[in-house]
Amino acid sequence: MKDQNKLFDGKVSVVTGAGGVLCSVVAEALSAQGSSVAVLDIREDAAEKVASNIKNKGGKSVAVKVDVTNRLSVELACQKVIEVFGTVDFLINGAGGNVQRASTSEAQSFFDIPQDALEFVVDMNLIGTIVPCQVFGKVMAKKGEGVILNFSSMNAFKPLTKIPGYSAAKAGVSNFTQWLAVHMAQNYSKKIRVNAVAPGFFITNQTRYLLVNEDGTPSPRGRAVLEHTPMGRFGEPKDLIGTVFYLLSEDSSFVTGVVIPVDGGFSAYSGV
Repeated sequence: MKDQNKLFDGKVSVVTGAGGVLCSVVAEALSAQGSSVAVLDIREDAAEKVASNIKNKGGKSVAVKVDVTNRLSVELACQKVIEVFGTVDFLINGAGGNVQRASTSEAQSFFDIPQDALEFVVDMNLIGTIVPCQVFGKVMAKKGEGVILNFSSMNAFKPLTKIPGYSAAKAGVSNFTQWLAVHMAQNYSKKIRVNAVAPGFFITNQTRYLLVNEDGTPSPRGRAVLEHTPMGRFGEPKDLIGTVFYLLSEDSSFVTGVVIPVDGGFSAYSGV
């Protein structure tokens, strides 16, 4: 293993959704390990904030506004990254999430979920993973090496109630991760690896309304999650870093096409 202080020295990382709760921490952690980081997010101000934090700590970063569901937007973002850093070594597809309009509730049955809400969630999570893989993956295919890391979810292992579109989209991300791992290795380079992490229950802007009350205490759904999580707590963003580093590093050079849960044991627990 390389010196832990320089694990990704000289590497260029592209992180989508990097203005969010989880991937902002991932982006800053990559920078701390020597990587230049392109901070991509549809919210320009959020991207700029993360990039500024990285640069204030002595790292190299650029903020790029992008709509991951729009091919042209992603292509322009890729051009910007190449202009600034010259190449792409790692692509972390962290953009995603759910919206309340695409969830069932006492006020909205499954039969009444608006089609546009479902399409928005599926596009954001699944298409928003595939399109960046096409654009940035092409750069990796030309150079013959690189690592793609997608963000799946517990919902891909065990579909949760209330969020049908998100569950279906994340199941698609896991399947696509396996497909792309095989495709890149067979058609372009054995040195291009594609894997995914599947976070368990973390408090983010998209999940807060489901998991916690306004006073910060667990909601009934949040309590049910904790009861089925052997470690008895919600995840913290830093809990993802070790697994992300492993999948990006040479320590996993013979690992491709896997989806690793980071879930406090949720996926292993049957409830009895």
